[in-house]
Amino acid sequence: MNIALSTRTGGTVPEVAARVRAALADQGFGVLTEIDMAATLKNKIGVDLEDYLILGACNPPAAHRAVTADKQIGLLLPCNVVVRRDPDDAGAVLVEAMNPQIMVAVVPDNPALAAVADEVTGKLQAVINAL
Repeated sequence: MNIALSTRTGGTVPEVAARVRAALADQGFGVLTEIDMAATLKNKIGVDLEDYLILGACNPPAAHRAVTADKQIGLLLPCNVVVRRDPDDAGAVLVEAMNPQIMVAVVPDNPALAAVADEVTGKLQAVINAL
């Protein structure tokens, strides 16, 4: 199983991040958090990193069903989506969404959670496909 659903596209990280936010909204997700890893690492430990954003995306109905199916699943929420400059190609941006099937691998034998993971996988794949 891959850890991420991913694609490669052109543009700047801010441009692609805006497209990701719009595609997430089209699938019922909101962005709860945004972490600028490049700025954080530069400020905290003085290292340089290519443009690298982590968006914490949440689909409230799906999150509610997941937490209802297993209270500890909140440890794997929200669904992180990374938008980052490709370190090997300055003209490309990588978009990587957490593969929701990881929840099923961590908490096997929970049909309610598996159904949520399947639904959210479809929605996040639609986001990736839209880019």
